[in-house]
Amino acid sequence: MRCRDIATIDVNGQADDSAIESLETQDWLASLDDVYVLRGPERVAGLLRELQIHAQRDGVSLPVTSRTPYVNTIPPERQPDYPGDRDIERTIKSIIRWNAMAMVVEANGKSDGIGGHISTYASAATLYEVGFNHFFRGPNHPDGADIVYFQGHASPGMYSRAYVEWRLPPAQLHNFRREMAVGGGLSSYPHPWLMPDFWQYPTVSMGLGPLMSIYQARFMQYLADRGLRPDTGRRVWAFLGDGEFDSPEASGAISLAARENLDNLTWVLNCNLQRLDGPVRGNGSVVQELEGLFRGAGWNVIKVLWGSDYDELFANDTDGILAKRATEVVDGEYQKYSVAGGAYIRENFYGVDPRLLAMVADRSDDELWRMRLGGHDPIKVYAAYHAAVRHKGAPTIVLARTIKGYGLGEAGEGRNITHQQKKLNLDELLSFRDRFHIPLSDDEVINAPLYRPPRESMEGRYVAERVRAMGGHLPTRAPSYDPISPPSNDAYAEFSTGTGQRQASTTMVFVRLLAKLLRDPEIGRLIVPIVPDEARTFGMEALFRQVGIYSHVGQLYEPVDSDTLLYYKESTDGQILEEGITEAGSLSSFIAAGTAYATHGLPMIPFYIYYSMFGYQRVGDLVWAAADSRTRGFMIGGTAGRTTLAGEGLQHQDGHSHLLFSAVPNCRAYDPGFAYEVATLIRDGIRRMYSDGEDSFVYMTVGNENYT
Repeated sequence: MRCRDIATIDVNGQADDSAIESLETQDWLASLDDVYVLRGPERVAGLLRELQIHAQRDGVSLPVTSRTPYVNTIPPERQPDYPGDRDIERTIKSIIRWNAMAMVVEANGKSDGIGGHISTYASAATLYEVGFNHFFRGPNHPDGADIVYFQGHASPGMYSRAYVEWRLPPAQLHNFRREMAVGGGLSSYPHPWLMPDFWQYPTVSMGLGPLMSIYQARFMQYLADRGLRPDTGRRVWAFLGDGEFDSPEASGAISLAARENLDNLTWVLNCNLQRLDGPVRGNGSVVQELEGLFRGAGWNVIKVLWGSDYDELFANDTDGILAKRATEVVDGEYQKYSVAGGAYIRENFYGVDPRLLAMVADRSDDELWRMRLGGHDPIKVYAAYHAAVRHKGAPTIVLARTIKGYGLGEAGEGRNITHQQKKLNLDELLSFRDRFHIPLSDDEVINAPLYRPPRESMEGRYVAERVRAMGGHLPTRAPSYDPISPPSNDAYAEFSTGTGQRQASTTMVFVRLLAKLLRDPEIGRLIVPIVPDEARTFGMEALFRQVGIYSHVGQLYEPVDSDTLLYYKESTDGQILEEGITEAGSLSSFIAAGTAYATHGLPMIPFYIYYSMFGYQRVGDLVWAAADSRTRGFMIGGTAGRTTLAGEGLQHQDGHSHLLFSAVPNCRAYDPGFAYEVATLIRDGIRRMYSDGEDSFVYMTVGNENYT
């Protein structure tokens, strides 16, 4: 009898299935290791694909492959060296944490209930600071500035960093959420309308930041493909919360990002596992859920779950029992671990298997409790960002585990009430100071004062040096473009005399005028037609041939109507953004194009035409985001009125959109009835927005009824 046969027989002389399975697994793993060493990872991937096909043919029900074990994507041996001074960066980060907390506490001490958020930035501080110090390129960078969508609830942290950079005076931080106070104040969230030199894009309501960032990254690609701006490697970053993904807008366009190969886009998802009221997925795992969603859509997913304190444990996990245990624990239990202490963790996480207990036998309960998660470890975060910016062919999402309210201790760290935490008592302030080594005396701590290192201090010089190295301050909004010369009156002349005996609709007039403007030598290249799959309804199909439909990959097929004059023409340098049936996506493109004067130095002129009933009524919060962003351009509500689509039913009839748009202060809403009015309004709008620099946009309805 062979040794292997003996090893798989139990004490009763029966075959030991578990032993057989263990040996089979070892054989397969050893074979895979051999192929990896001799042929490389590409051959391993090829073998796995062939095995999958073979297993499917045999009728095997395959496991979900879009989810990997609950471990870090990047092992320690693949981590690059950290380039910064970690001790100084830790000190600076602690000071920024303190000021972010102090301004909220002070604001609520002055005006009870004024609000503000401490816990979000407390959990995300490392995620931001690694970016500021080593990845986010500012407006003076030779390759141009990155665009960063900051998580709205983390705004106190951004103000605190700007204060430490000597950008903001203390008076403004003392007036957080009190913009009209003497000396000026700071807006609650990112608001470009209220702080036009600071914020670029609003990210509250929830879900809008993710959606807008995708279309912004695609628009950057659009500008490069059309030759309007060179591709210098600028990136779009978006910082998001795991609870935000309950909003359908947050994940509604992730497939577009993948199929458009937006490798200039990086999302950083702060997985602190908590919403306002409780856990995001108490009975499941939001990290695993989102990994499956994004890997399935074609994104590059990087999990940053465990800090360096766990490296030794996972290195010794040769049987995979630690990875298996980490994967099976639900988020509600992980949240409990963050507050219950080391003894609880030892008993309930490691205590389920004596082999796990043995792995941590040399660690005290206090050490177990204080082991850092991945999102709080600069080494792990840097490795993730380093990999993200080098990944080609797909967008990247970094799933970073953190603790909400990190550093708040008994005041709310990891607890369900932490989102509502606005005040700290003296003991809590002293504990916060001691934990992060803030150089304030006990007497000074009482009033939670702001603290800023002197310019010539070691910390002050380090901050200034990193700002210079990264190309300047972020966030910064600094419009810089040459005002355009509007088309001459000749472009509008044919519309000033009426149509005579020829019947025409205002839609037809608009499309004809748009075609003429697209041919204009001065502004034609700057026009961005945006359509949500209704171009033929509006009679715009002639533009398919004239300027083409934008596609990053061109046209890889022969269109079914290629033998017709007005066939569906996609091209890399196409000008039309044909968005499909998504008003939210189309409006996000409208915002990206309409703010290009401020973010790309190009006064792009978007014309977004759509069914008027499916505008404000469907995506009103994005209309307000456009207004807050100081977007410029034209929204054209087609098939407007109560009679245009009467046969379609009430849901297609619009007689009230002007009332809705009239509430938006910087929107000019019109309902033209004649050709000359359409031409006059567009000419006046171009002059106001692009010659005079007025931060407004136009809403104009057009109809399909023909009349003379």
